[in-house]
Amino acid sequence: MNEEAQPFEKIYRELEQSVQRLEEGDLPLAESLALFERCATLAEQCNALLDAAELHVRELTTRVDGSLAAQPFDSWQSE
Repeated sequence: MNEEAQPFEKIYRELEQSVQRLEEGDLPLAESLALFERCATLAEQCNALLDAAELHVRELTTRVDGSLAAQPFDSWQSE
C-alpha cells in the first residue's frame, strides 16, 4: 500500500507506537535517529490528512437555507 493512501488512523497508530518506543529510551542511537526521522515523516502525513479533512469540512458546511458555504473551521468548532 502506498504511504500516501494509508488511512489516518493507521499512520497515527504507527506514530504513537514509534514515539512510545523512543520514550522508552532503550534503543541504540542510530536506531533512535532513524525512528525519529520516521516519526517526522508520519507526523507530516497526519498533518496533511488533517488539513485535507479541514478543507473538506469547510467546503461542506451548510448554511441555514440549505445551501453549502465555506466557513472557517474555528467558527463552528467553538459553538
